[in-house]
Formats: sequence, structure tokens, C-alpha cells
Amino acid sequence: MSFNRHYLDMDELNAMCPDGEGDYDVLQWDTREDCEVRQILDRVADKWSLLVIALLDRRSLRFSELRREIDGISQRMLTVTLRQLERDGLVHRTVHPVVPPRVDYALTPLGATLHETIRSLVTWTERHQNEIAAARAAYDVRMAAEKQTAAQESAERTAKARAALTPNP
Repeated sequence: MSFNRHYLDMDELNAMCPDGEGDYDVLQWDTREDCEVRQILDRVADKWSLLVIALLDRRSLRFSELRREIDGISQRMLTVTLRQLERDGLVHRTVHPVVPPRVDYALTPLGATLHETIRSLVTWTERHQNEIAAARAAYDVRMAAEKQTAAQESAERTAKARAALTPNP
């Protein structure tokens, strides 16, 4: 699989994320609300957008079909997600003049390019899911041990404090 990568120069990056000083810092993406890159990433990286884009890659779908396919999404959240994806030019909405009204949603060419990236992310996740599961399990064991140690230390401090406060007969 080959990817066409476009590397941005510093002027392009500063134009997308102006920080007032003209210095680009990738670490500021998550702190500056006016950063266009952050706003776009917030949109396309949320779980509902990812699922909608993945489903629409196969074919256009009606609202009710999307809702049925996406477990756990509310009608309101699906409506908001579709509107935002449409606003960003990733999804096209077609209203058919029939009774009852029928609305279809499909990926735009821009949305299809994003699906390629999502597919890469899913492939990476599938390839590394066992490693991530092992890391999570190790973390949980570590946290449980730390919690137990902290509880023991707290109990020891409490016992020492009580002993210090208890008068000797």
C-alpha cells in the first residue's frame, strides 16, 4: 500500500494553528481552541464519526439504516454527527421528494480519502490488539498492587498515629 504524503512547511502549519508568536509547536494542538487542525481532528476522530464513515464506505445508507447498524448511538447523536460531517464536506445528504420523506447519506470523495486513513488505523489496531490487551492487563495488576500498598501504608500510618495519641497507662 502506498501513501501520498504531503509535508507542510512551517508557514502552512503556522497558518493553520496561529499562536501569535509564529512558532509552530505540535504540542499546542491539544491546547489551542482556535487551531483548525485540532478542530478537524476532534471531528473526524470521535467514535461516532469513525463508525459513520466506515459504514458509508460500503454504500449510501438511510438514517434509519445507520442508526440500526451503529450500536449505542442515539437519534440525536447520529443527527449531530451527520450534520457535522456534512458541514465538513465528508458526507453528502440527499433528500428524495417522496412520502414518507427519504434521506440518503453517502461519502463525498473527500470522505472516501479519510476512510483510507481510518482503514489504516483499524488495521493497526487489529495487528496490535493483543499487545494492547497485555499492556492493559499489566497496568491493571500494577495499579492493584499500588492500591494495596497504599492501603497498607495508610493503615500503618493510622495505627502509628493512634498509638502516639493513646496515653500510656
